[in-house]
Amino acid sequence: MASMFKLFGALGVAVTLAACGASPGERAATGALAGAAAAELTGEDAVTGALVGGAIGGIAPCVTNPNARGCY
Repeated sequence: MASMFKLFGALGVAVTLAACGASPGERAATGALAGAAAAELTGEDAVTGALVGGAIGGIAPCVTNPNARGCY
């Protein structure tokens, strides 16, 4: 149960930090760092966490707002 709380806390931080950055590349880098940290907190593979976090950070803001700065 404690790892579930860690996971949701880490995901909350990751989503918040992934919104930072002016370009999709910056958001992907921030998401990758947050994803790796979240994976380490939950005992998962950091590389997989970085890949997932980077994908979410780079793409998600442009999906929700295609007219956002840096989205093409």
